[in-house]
Amino acid sequence: MKYIHSANNPQVKQWKKLLTKKERDKTGTFLVEGFHLAEEALLSGRILEIIISENTGLPPAWDYGDIPLTMVTKEIILDLSDTETPQGIIAVCSHPEFNLEEIEGTKYLLVDAVQDPGNLGTMIRTADAAGVDAIIVGDGSVDIYNPKVIRSAQGSHFHLPIIRGDLSQWIKKLKDKGISVYGTALENAQEYTKVESNGQFALIVGNEGSGVRKSILSETTANLYIPIYGKSESLNVGIATGILLYYLRK
Repeated sequence: MKYIHSANNPQVKQWKKLLTKKERDKTGTFLVEGFHLAEEALLSGRILEIIISENTGLPPAWDYGDIPLTMVTKEIILDLSDTETPQGIIAVCSHPEFNLEEIEGTKYLLVDAVQDPGNLGTMIRTADAAGVDAIIVGDGSVDIYNPKVIRSAQGSHFHLPIIRGDLSQWIKKLKDKGISVYGTALENAQEYTKVESNGQFALIVGNEGSGVRKSILSETTANLYIPIYGKSESLNVGIATGILLYYLRK
């Protein structure tokens, strides 16, 4: 184990760059923080390096083999952390590599320009819980490896494919496979309970303010809405995603 005590160390500066999307894309790596997420990454085989704070130990049950382990000061951990009370462990992880042609499944979530990292993370976690086979995140959405997205998803990044892609191309590909594609909209849509799902579907959810783009909605099999019975103007996109995924998967 090596020890770094200076925030000016080149390695620390490189880690800190991973807080930016540009560097994450360039290197194909990202940071996860906390024992739970680090363990999920370890079990998935995606950890490249473990960073721990002084006086922080790793759980005895962890088999981290020959993964490099670096101890740093609490100040460095705070500098790298995206939380107010860090647990003292950060891991550098690799992006997964997927062959898009080999991704098979019958349940998909497509995300159109969702910009709030908490929302996207919640949707990823919910899709994971609902047994979705893959998530396609389109242009205009927050980065899937944003620290707040990672934290909100609570390890689901390591459980299923999450891909940045062109939604129109995916809609065509899925419809060609006989999978119904459902958009979400307030106009020219039907109540979601009126749809008879056969368990094979792709659900498209959209931007917090403007919803799914009209050009995308015109390509779907059908568009759905969730009725509002109280006085609220709308549902949070993460909550709406959960309701629809669980309904459509039955």
